[in-house]
Amino acid sequence: MKKLHRASIALAAAAVTALTLASCSGGDTPEETGDGEPVSITFQSFSDQPAAIQATKEIVDAWNADNPDIQVEIVQAPTDSLDDKLTTQFAGEVAPDIIHYEVLGIVPFARDGYLADLSDLLSKETIDDIDPGVLESVTVDDQIIGAPTELQTYVVFANKTLLESAGVEIPTGDSMTWDELADIAKATTAGDVHGITWGLKSPTAAFMSLGMGFGSEYFTGEGDDMKVDVKDADLEVPSRVRDMIEEGSVDPIGVTQSGSDVLATFYAGKAAMTVQGSYQVANIATDAPADMDWIVLPPLAGSEGAVQAANPQTLSVNIDSPYTEQAGKFVDYFMQTDNLVKMNIADGLIPTTVSAREALAEETADQNGWPEIVKSAEGLEGPVFLQANGFVRWKDTVATPAFQKFLGGEIDDKGLTSELDDGWAQVNG
Repeated sequence: MKKLHRASIALAAAAVTALTLASCSGGDTPEETGDGEPVSITFQSFSDQPAAIQATKEIVDAWNADNPDIQVEIVQAPTDSLDDKLTTQFAGEVAPDIIHYEVLGIVPFARDGYLADLSDLLSKETIDDIDPGVLESVTVDDQIIGAPTELQTYVVFANKTLLESAGVEIPTGDSMTWDELADIAKATTAGDVHGITWGLKSPTAAFMSLGMGFGSEYFTGEGDDMKVDVKDADLEVPSRVRDMIEEGSVDPIGVTQSGSDVLATFYAGKAAMTVQGSYQVANIATDAPADMDWIVLPPLAGSEGAVQAANPQTLSVNIDSPYTEQAGKFVDYFMQTDNLVKMNIADGLIPTTVSAREALAEETADQNGWPEIVKSAEGLEGPVFLQANGFVRWKDTVATPAFQKFLGGEIDDKGLTSELDDGWAQVNG
């Protein structure tokens, strides 16, 4: 994205900006006009699941009913090309007042100065309630650039019947080691049944998140000086997965598919386990065969524990909105415990605040898989790579194809290291 000089734009186009933003946000404030008209705030949401769309509407409707002077209007955004849409909106000074995105995508806009610091817009109670690792992930240059609302982890779903038939002792407790996973995968591989089916068409996010359990960071430096520097810890997860592929305990077809695509193999009893984003618990509960005895295993832990990356969905406030204070009040309201529980159950995701996580854990205590999924969020940390300018471009054009070649045996550890390191310089030089 082209970095714009905001001070110059503000001086050169102040009148145009004022008119445009007034149109986008629904008119002047009552304080400006004295006509008693309510403030209208635009809330651009990219929720695409029917249950999540309905939950968002219910939260907004409840706010509007209780706040006649500050009315929020939902604007549905596309789930694809959202980055391009926001770039166009900010460049044209027609961005909404409140922006729903994920932290990985919103950080570049924060660095370019388009987002308000929420440190003084959110209540202290709300900020103190956010999981520390999650709060770290949305803090850029000491500013809170988005209110984190929900997130996923990576968990292992298992066919309990297949595990028991193979004589496997099913792991319990706070975590499960990667060696245990490999042993179970090997023990449950027989005939046309594989131990694991794992959709690794786009493996980068899973590898980098789960790699944090081994102390993986991939990046060194700060700010514009950050660069990729692959170390042994960064190779732990991809190497372990490649080893399981080579020994035949991972379904080779699934490796070329997406996460959702391999669920059919899992449902058919052709794989004892599948590694998925935790949000799949809602889909599996609905779509798995009625007679399938499925469970979620304890979270995977490396040498540093069951650590994963916090990459939450966020609500950010446009710094050029004439209603930043009012927008902040609504975002603070959205972060209330009941609202976060409503949204996360609808999306099959995990709340970002301590109170909401506890409330969701209580509400879902008797639902299959949920206790283990909530447990998987106890080791969240803000990953280093979220702070790297150009990360998304490197992930899509360098890391993903490099990991695919590595898993396919086209390159070895040294080749993977070289492609990841050199690729950063090529796409960000």
